[in-house]
Amino acid sequence: MLSLSLRMLKKFSIRLSEDENRILEAKMKLNNDPSKSYILRKLIVESDLYEIDYREFRDIATQLAKIGNNINQIAKRANETRSIYQTDIDELKKEVKEICRLQESMQPKLQ
Repeated sequence: MLSLSLRMLKKFSIRLSEDENRILEAKMKLNNDPSKSYILRKLIVESDLYEIDYREFRDIATQLAKIGNNINQIAKRANETRSIYQTDIDELKKEVKEICRLQESMQPKLQ
């Protein structure tokens, strides 16, 4: 529980964007309109911050985009020729397996 001292020793100011201020005011309403200072103190005392490394997810997103492009090229070729070749089917199967592999590799990182 948040314990507020009667003597606050440090003062600081903060600048917020319009969106950030709107979010802060929404949090105030959810807490029956306590002061902004109260909400900020509560967030400082009771909230945990996490550092997340998104590099691996960006790499996966890049790989998925490349796979999507390959699938689109196969679909375009199939539409133009009105037929699909065994090599295209094999390539699609390979791409689907790669998507599954990427998805499985992400699972532990999301927990």
